[in-house]
Amino acid sequence: MTIPQRQVRAGFTDETITVYQAYSPVIAEPALAAGRFVAPFKRERMTWIKPSFRWMMYRCGWAGKPGQERVLAVEITRDGFEWALGRACLSHYDRDRYPSRSDWAARLKTSPVRVQWDPERSLELAPLPYRSLQVGLSGPAVERYVDEWTVEIRDVTAVAQAIRTHLRAGERDAASALLPAERPYPLPEQVAVAIRAS
Repeated sequence: MTIPQRQVRAGFTDETITVYQAYSPVIAEPALAAGRFVAPFKRERMTWIKPSFRWMMYRCGWAGKPGQERVLAVEITRDGFEWALGRACLSHYDRDRYPSRSDWAARLKTSPVRVQWDPERSLELAPLPYRSLQVGLSGPAVERYVDEWTVEIRDVTAVAQAIRTHLRAGERDAASALLPAERPYPLPEQVAVAIRAS
């Protein structure tokens, strides 16, 4: 089966979708205790959420990079996720999406959400020939993410570390079996157009 070039793949239910973030324990532990992001998490900064577990592992080095030692699975409402994507601006100019570079630049300045498509990653974190979605939230989007969309925050650091241990031991099947299940996410048509999904 051919995987589309730009497809959102995620774990999701009828009501929620799981996205991933990685933080230091200083931010992760209060968030886990509160069930939502609280200080010292900074609402003023753009926060990036990732539906792809493997892309998050690439970014945080299996929870091994400084400041990204704790991997969080954040379950948010699908309504919130789709609200964000419907108001997103692509991080890079795309002539098929925007009438001109100046139109894109103006949208980039005013949009509370940015999206970018980066190469999806294999279990060994090598780039694959199709893309994975990253979503950057700022301003009102961060406020909604923290106060309205978040349903649950889970610590999945142990899963990341177990997969890394299996891979280092050459136990690929055992590592693969621990990956969270992800499947194509059914984007509404207008949202798919907004983010240039295939």
